[in-house]
Amino acid sequence: MNTTTVAVAPSATAAAGPARSTTPAPRRRSSTRKRLELALLLLPSTVLFVAFVFLPLIAAVYYSLFDWSGFGPLIDFVGLDNYTQALTDPTFQAAIGHNLFIVFASLIVQLPLSIALALLLHGRIRGRTGLRLLVFTPYVLSEAVTAVIWLSLLQPNGAVDGLLRGVGLGDFVQLWLGDGNVVMFTLFAVITWKYIGFGIILFLAGLQGVPEELREAASIDGASGWQTTRMIVIPLLGPTIRIWAFLSIIGSLQLFDIVWIMTLGGPAGSSTTMASYLIDRGFRRYEFGYGSAVAIILFVFCFVFALFYQRFALRRDTQGALTGRVE
Repeated sequence: MNTTTVAVAPSATAAAGPARSTTPAPRRRSSTRKRLELALLLLPSTVLFVAFVFLPLIAAVYYSLFDWSGFGPLIDFVGLDNYTQALTDPTFQAAIGHNLFIVFASLIVQLPLSIALALLLHGRIRGRTGLRLLVFTPYVLSEAVTAVIWLSLLQPNGAVDGLLRGVGLGDFVQLWLGDGNVVMFTLFAVITWKYIGFGIILFLAGLQGVPEELREAASIDGASGWQTTRMIVIPLLGPTIRIWAFLSIIGSLQLFDIVWIMTLGGPAGSSTTMASYLIDRGFRRYEFGYGSAVAIILFVFCFVFALFYQRFALRRDTQGALTGRVE
């Protein structure tokens, strides 16, 4: 059997030698363009931040070093005396305690109550949409409207007193806003009514991210509803809980509107908060230098807390969210 050998001629490309590798287009122009786009997008917010946050903060620090009534030049330099006076003032120390009371009461009462109501409203119950709307409605109201409504309801012989007497609980009637031993609990009840809807909606959103397959698997394995909630649902709500706690604590430290309208910090300073103390001393008594020092102290409290909370609580939630720098 004859075999024919076919010789394949080398191609022109091979004859010309190895192909020259193509070099990638330079990326410097693309990178510069992206940086320019980021700069243009960030410029408006940066200008607003500097104009309405950074510069006023610097001005407040400067004013706090003077004994200034808000009128005339800044000539009476007192250094850190305003800070020393504020931190040693028993009324301001009590105000810090009132803010901390709201903080811890919110974490102890509002957190489990919000989670429980969110779990209830997440289930299949009749009128679920209406109930969700009902619990969220108070949060939509402004703080001023909320304070005026409850101020009217809590007046002596008002609607709340009449309701208690009508159901045979007349012995529980109190001077809700006039008794120094009761007023902070009354304010906390109003604050809870106002803000619990936000927590419920936040946790309802978090529950949407809990896979239903995990609950079904736990049910098949014999876990009860409480065990499923405690071992699966609550841990998966961890990021939502930490975000809620951060917002709740910051809001409690800056509490002002409801307290100011309902009690003006009274009676006898028993419901004063740091913010209401600031407004009273700074604007009602025209001690703008001293009020600026109180504002800086309040800012430092919130800023330090935010830094530590970010470092030890929120870091686990944000870690890995950014996979790399923008190129």
